[in-house]
Amino acid sequence: MDEHKIDESTFIGGWYMPENVCDDIMQLYDSEKDTHAKGMAGGGVNEEIKKSTEKTVFPKEFYKLDRYLFYLQECLDSYKEKFSYSDRISPYKIVEGINIQRYKPGEGFYGWHCENMGLADCSRHLAFMTYLNTLDNAGTEFYYQKLSTPCVKGLTVIWPVGWTHTHRGVINNIGTKTIITGWYNFFETMRGA
Repeated sequence: MDEHKIDESTFIGGWYMPENVCDDIMQLYDSEKDTHAKGMAGGGVNEEIKKSTEKTVFPKEFYKLDRYLFYLQECLDSYKEKFSYSDRISPYKIVEGINIQRYKPGEGFYGWHCENMGLADCSRHLAFMTYLNTLDNAGTEFYYQKLSTPCVKGLTVIWPVGWTHTHRGVINNIGTKTIITGWYNFFETMRGA
């Protein structure tokens, strides 16, 4: 996969997955409207911080995202190659639901946040996000890195979940942005059993 060049000192990596994979996810989102919900932030709905409509794909439904997860693994492998110490730790995998989020004009994740805000999120290790469509002035702004990633169809971004990677959405008042996002979490394994 082609790499989106990002300064390595940011510990953010970006790669492009096939656009038809993005089309498949958009189709899944559009075909399951009965599962849509208001976007949540910090454990609840707060439209002053985040306004979106989203669908969560739970682990038992990950088969619906087989192609996406295949290419996401390639992105993760590239991330681990670039940042080898990100993988020299306890085992991790995707254990939470993966969210497909749609932001209509003027909507977005307005508030600065990170993906590990406390005990409820403390098992998270890395975050991932793929833009499912292209839209100018609609990416993601990382506070400390002084970096904005563009909203380009297929661009998949992986980054550490801590406060060092505080970020927010870039709000577009004209177009609609759709992303898919989730986390890699540490998990317990049976040792010596």
